[in-house]
Amino acid sequence: MSEQNQAIATRFFAELCNGRNLGVADELFAAGHIYDDPAYPGVGSGPQGMKEFLSTFHRAYPDAHWTIDEMLAVEGAVITRWTGRGTQSGELPGIPPTGRTAVVQGVWIHRIVDGKIAQSFNVWDTLGMLRQLGAIPAIAQAA
Repeated sequence: MSEQNQAIATRFFAELCNGRNLGVADELFAAGHIYDDPAYPGVGSGPQGMKEFLSTFHRAYPDAHWTIDEMLAVEGAVITRWTGRGTQSGELPGIPPTGRTAVVQGVWIHRIVDGKIAQSFNVWDTLGMLRQLGAIPAIAQAA
């Protein structure tokens, strides 16, 4: 079961995130899928919500690439530590294109039920991304 779940999470990153094949969301996500991300509230449910969420980043970062740094499958869930890289040449909500490259890390937990992702928890370095884009100033370092 853990290997099957890990294959689902790997496919999410390979085909949906990096491959930009949004149609795969219909195969991977349950109809009632819930996305939980403190940095990005209000994502719609089900596969369509994930398509809309990911397409925001695909448009903003046409060269975006997610790397799986580490993956751990536990009963009913897959925990993935990931790194995302891309150059912001499209608009993010409220942030015009900057032409700057951002590298962020995060942890994505996929809860899998009956072979489909039923719930996702994603926590990532949103503050770091905003600083790298110049959207907010860096905090001064103490001498």
